[in-house]
Amino acid sequence: MSTVESYHQGVPCWVDLLTPDVEATRTFYGELFGWEYDARPMPMESGETAYYYMAALGGRNAAGLMQAPEAGAGAPSWRTYFAVDDAEASAARIPELGGTVLLPLAEIPGSGRMTIAVDAGGAVFGLWQAQGHIGSAAVNEAGAPIWHELQSGDAPAAATFYESLTGDGREVTSMGEFDYISLTAEGKPAAGIMPKQDEAQPTDWLVYFGVDDVDASAAQAEALGGRVVEAPYSIEGVGRMAVLADPQGVVFAIMRG
Repeated sequence: MSTVESYHQGVPCWVDLLTPDVEATRTFYGELFGWEYDARPMPMESGETAYYYMAALGGRNAAGLMQAPEAGAGAPSWRTYFAVDDAEASAARIPELGGTVLLPLAEIPGSGRMTIAVDAGGAVFGLWQAQGHIGSAAVNEAGAPIWHELQSGDAPAAATFYESLTGDGREVTSMGEFDYISLTAEGKPAAGIMPKQDEAQPTDWLVYFGVDDVDASAAQAEALGGRVVEAPYSIEGVGRMAVLADPQGVVFAIMRG
């Protein structure tokens, strides 16, 4: 069990998913990861009330789920948020670095300040300034986020974007056919960036969730209506992992280090 009480700037601190079927999605991930949910009402401009579901492990928040709007939502995907000390200042830097702000700075009373943006390479991400809700309190354990990875058409340029945005550094590891870039915060790996292995592949952040048994979890995901995108495989010195898709087609990864 690993509990986080605060995040350094530049570290992925939260993940959430806007899904076309939140009830089915809650069931899928609840069965797969053992999540329990706390529904938080969110008044909408239309006057209706939507619900943001905090997914928790043992009472500690791990991720968020919400029903996607019917129009203009695009393809659903897990979204990674980076911790920042000043959301307003960081959001102002995004256009200067070649990115685009999609959601203007928003205040979530009692929780924090956030924005959603697209980086210079086309990947969607979020920024989060904690003011009550730090993000994922449960990390690096079964059912919790353990790693975030971007496959980019220009990995060095993507690394420069995030370095410049958060002020942290990078480490480069040769994987033989390509270089793997780790974004660092306080000298520790925080997220990974690598070249796309297929040009047709979308430019998205891939969220890895911890599991105790990768093979058993992949089989369980299929039994729950998901599918295996990449069958379980091992990387020496890293761990065993697989890439899956939930019943709504949202891609994510599982891993045991």
